[in-house]
Amino acid sequence: MASVTFEHVNKRFGDFVALNDLNISIADKEFLVLVGPSGCGKTTALRCLAGLEEVTSGSVKIGDQVVNDVPPKDRDIAMVFQSYALYPHMTVYDNMAFGLKLRKVPKDKIKQRVENAAQVLGIEALLKRRPRELSGGQRQRVAVGRAIVREPKVFLFDEPLSNLDAKLRVQTRAEISKLHLNLQTTFIYVTHDQTEAMTMASRIAVMNKGILQQLDTPQTLYDKPANMFVAGFIGSPAMNFFPASLRKDGSELFVDANEFAVKVPEDRAAIYMPYAGKQVIFGIRPEDIHNPLFVPPGIHAAPVDAKVDVTELMGNEIFLYLVSGKNSFVARVDPRTRFTIGSKVQVAFNMDNFHIFDPSANADNPVAVR
Repeated sequence: MASVTFEHVNKRFGDFVALNDLNISIADKEFLVLVGPSGCGKTTALRCLAGLEEVTSGSVKIGDQVVNDVPPKDRDIAMVFQSYALYPHMTVYDNMAFGLKLRKVPKDKIKQRVENAAQVLGIEALLKRRPRELSGGQRQRVAVGRAIVREPKVFLFDEPLSNLDAKLRVQTRAEISKLHLNLQTTFIYVTHDQTEAMTMASRIAVMNKGILQQLDTPQTLYDKPANMFVAGFIGSPAMNFFPASLRKDGSELFVDANEFAVKVPEDRAAIYMPYAGKQVIFGIRPEDIHNPLFVPPGIHAAPVDAKVDVTELMGNEIFLYLVSGKNSFVARVDPRTRFTIGSKVQVAFNMDNFHIFDPSANADNPVAVR
């Protein structure tokens, strides 16, 4: 078992900067998820930790040891790849045992470890089969089993669920979470799917363009995103953003988005009062926009007029795609809602859960005002 540390890690491929001053400390037994869009640097960070890529500068530590110059085979890690990387001519047993045989582990110990891992993963009946005889989910379990038998200090997962169908992804997600609880080992998991990240991680590192945007618990990332990128990436559907200004009217403060204006609750007005008269970005999540007939009790609801562009019935909720002037936005509303396409409606913004972003310092990625 071991902690993992990235200290001022930079990685360049020619002129392209894949990692830009990455600093992350991962505690022993933690489940950390690296998440971000394609090309954000998350897999490069994992490969630098695994020893499959050399860092340009900075240091990578496993425990107290700097492993920059340590060969991959000596880092005591196990990696589960997106493609499973199973040997097609070997049985499941031989695939799982292969790494141990190379290390000249005694046969009785190999047998014990493989059988124990197979029992944990529920694949005892598959040990004599070959990969071509397995489903995608079964191959994924075998790939995880091959990592488990190594008994490494750190497990690395590189988008292991991306080849599975939606139902199997949900099931395997739960199995990996249970596996982490049982093994009590450090897990570092890379994905572009923020739902995987939110449901599995003890902490999430959100990355974009090689830069760590925010590192925190899933709930904190959702409730208090550090900037507009994190706010838009975490949550599904994504947060709605409106160019706006903060307007002071006597002792009251309003968010003015031209097409509509909503009052800031008194208990939050003091935070944003210094930004009165300034241009900001107003953010609100789809789940905080309600049908006025089904507004949760006790919230500060602000009415906004809009036109229904598209409706999507999801069963337990309805997604409304709405237009207000030049602004398009999404609402997740009660399934009893009976709005029709093209109709003019009124929705209620929950002003207890809105966000303000300041574009003055960084127009490309405005910082959250707290």
